[in-house]
Amino acid sequence: MSHTLGLRQAQKQKTRQALLDAALELLEGQSLSSLGLREVTRAVGVAPTAFYRHFRSTEDLGVALVEQALGSLHPMIRSIVSTTGDSEERIARAVELIADHVDAYPSHVRFIARERHGGVGPVREAIHDELARFAEEVRTALATDPQAEGWSDDDLRMLAELYVDQMLVTASLFLEALQGPEEERRHVTGLAVRRLRLISIGRAHWLD
Repeated sequence: MSHTLGLRQAQKQKTRQALLDAALELLEGQSLSSLGLREVTRAVGVAPTAFYRHFRSTEDLGVALVEQALGSLHPMIRSIVSTTGDSEERIARAVELIADHVDAYPSHVRFIARERHGGVGPVREAIHDELARFAEEVRTALATDPQAEGWSDDDLRMLAELYVDQMLVTASLFLEALQGPEEERRHVTGLAVRRLRLISIGRAHWLD
């Protein structure tokens, strides 16, 4: 009996993931607000009623996509905040990690970039909440840096939010350059390095 239940649960999870994958693919060319559940179920090859065994609505599916898309960002952010070396080495490594992430998860980056300010309220809120958690994770890491001595919690959070915002902006720029010439990618790399360098210089002199 338990074996049968296990197989059913595995199949249910497989169908759920298939719905998420199909939705993400369909969202390559449209926003979530225009996505219909029948489009998604047709792409997977299941009846429309099967959708409701996994999600309450397309908004609910969108929130699940947020969790999946931003979940893939966690390892990258952990790697960035744990990178050692001088400021220039850390900046270069951060930009490299962001570019690699875009190469590996372009659909995730495109979805977040489009829906962060999109028309589906629960999805916007889910993205906002996840990014706030990222900022807190970065703030906690920044607080352990000797350079943070004398900084208030509010200022550390502001700095963390600047870094997270810049990561997203950089990821969006790399996404736009993904199919372009190598020269465009080099331009994005140089621009990202300069912007992070500006933040770094401001950080060094914030308490002056």
